[in-house]
Amino acid sequence: MARALGGQLPARGQRIGLLGGSFNPAHGGHLTISEAALKRLRLDAVWWLVTPQNPLKPKTGMAPLADRLAGARAVIQGRPRVRATAIEADLGTLYTLDTLRALTRRFPGVRFVWLMGADNLVQIDRWAGWPQIFHSVPVAVFDRPNYSLRASAAKAAQRFRRARVRECNSGQLADQEPPAWVFLHATRDPRSATEIRAQRR
Repeated sequence: MARALGGQLPARGQRIGLLGGSFNPAHGGHLTISEAALKRLRLDAVWWLVTPQNPLKPKTGMAPLADRLAGARAVIQGRPRVRATAIEADLGTLYTLDTLRALTRRFPGVRFVWLMGADNLVQIDRWAGWPQIFHSVPVAVFDRPNYSLRASAAKAAQRFRRARVRECNSGQLADQEPPAWVFLHATRDPRSATEIRAQRR
């Protein structure tokens, strides 16, 4: 685990944002979310969890993990508070819930926050054990083009509507006991890995 994190393990009390995904490829949109999270949520660091294989995405067209990890590290070069990792490969976890449980056990006292775009909030009810994700760590949802209204009506948003934190209090999200989540209106970055792959083809 120490090797996956570049030899720097988090200390108790640190506030770490977790941004999971295929990163096929990583791009500036991921960086936009990460930098907004550092500032708006008052985080110490953001970890990119480059997954070996998203169970909801086909293997066809998925670049090797080593290539995707290298690409992610190139995107974040010069930004020491953002780290690209293959933690899920080291942990042997396939689902987000299992990853969160493993990390909170391994790093007690670290304040983890799950980061995701509004497009993922719309379809998170397809994820394994999705309600328990909200009960495991606070969640920050970032606005994405064309998803604001759909995200507000999403099954997860409705189920946890009473746990929603006001955007003006987002700086305290990491200290909230889950379930607690916030929807952040930030710079909308239209870039997507799907479009980038299409352009490369």
